[in-house]
Amino acid sequence: MLRTLGLFAFAVCVNAPTQAAASSKEEIKIGQTLPYSGPLSGFGVIGRAQEAYFAKLNADGGINGRKIKFISLDDAYSPPKTVEQTRKLVEQDEVLMMFGTLGTATNNAVHRYLNSKKIPQLFVLSGATKWADPKSFPWTMPGMAAYESEGVVYAKHILKTKPDAKIAILAQNDDLGKDYVAGFKRALGDKAAKMIVSEATYETSAPTISSQLATLKTSGANVLFGAVVGKFSSQMIKGVAEIGWKPDLMFVPTSASSITFLEPAGLDNATGLITSSYQKDINDAQWANDEDVKAYFAFMKESLPSADPRNTNYATGFLNAHLITHILKACGDDVSRENILRQATSMKNVKLPLLLAGVTVNTAKDDYLSFQQLRLRRFNGKNWEGFGELLDDQ
Repeated sequence: MLRTLGLFAFAVCVNAPTQAAASSKEEIKIGQTLPYSGPLSGFGVIGRAQEAYFAKLNADGGINGRKIKFISLDDAYSPPKTVEQTRKLVEQDEVLMMFGTLGTATNNAVHRYLNSKKIPQLFVLSGATKWADPKSFPWTMPGMAAYESEGVVYAKHILKTKPDAKIAILAQNDDLGKDYVAGFKRALGDKAAKMIVSEATYETSAPTISSQLATLKTSGANVLFGAVVGKFSSQMIKGVAEIGWKPDLMFVPTSASSITFLEPAGLDNATGLITSSYQKDINDAQWANDEDVKAYFAFMKESLPSADPRNTNYATGFLNAHLITHILKACGDDVSRENILRQATSMKNVKLPLLLAGVTVNTAKDDYLSFQQLRLRRFNGKNWEGFGELLDDQ
């Protein structure tokens, strides 16, 4: 075993990419893994939107004279596959950075490796608190609001609108679920013990969550907080309706709010569902004449004409592609890993297409959280409607 590990370490050292190989005067290589197959394959369109965005960018001359070579590989939301594909991107394709890889468990499988090689792992599509740890993992940065922040916002809403609530919690049994629940309980404070009447978890490998929902219903809870993603979002929404449970309030994470996950559950069943966001909902009528939203739909029509532009995961890809483009433009002629990290950790009041009014991106060497402001949204049976003011986790 020790001999095997020694050979592995030697191979990594030999195959380590050079800065010159990862970028040149003509090209910048960006790597990514996403679930194009498997239980969370609905998120794969994020990469498709970014691929189309970079293609359009290249057609217009690229960034500071360099073209983007974007290599996005399927990891099926499987950590071992993420390790395999990431090593391929780093050691064979010799990418300059990793960008927008999705998932807590998947990114957890590679972030020590990437940090040890000082390769930027930027704008991870996971809100786990661990991605904002500049002291221990300076080369890794989150690309969405922290799960704990979302949990705090939902708890604040319950305390304000239904202080006598009986709350049931269903959470994915991993860092994602634990972070959501930690923020949620932190905001409830000493009221958590009385208000939370039942909790259940599920494994991502589980075929269904039917038994958990049945157990939670028997608790008499009238509020359901679901820290669920992917197919489990659909299962929760549909499952609650099928067992005749009608919680007064039901919450899901921002990442579970795509129409892709609501339609299989039945849009009627999703009516009244609450989530949050820091970006404009492209399907909300209030933004129909917004310049950012019109630009997004124009992009989709031109670059991905056969795709469903209503799918908000495309909008996520579009937004984050602008974010990484901002960083690379700010690098000027110095497209080194060190300068990329320097620019990513010194953003000041950066405005991006599709962000809600008042929301800007701010980072610092000791603060890696890109998005820290949220607004609640409620599903009306057709689309999401924002309500209330911008909130944070303080």
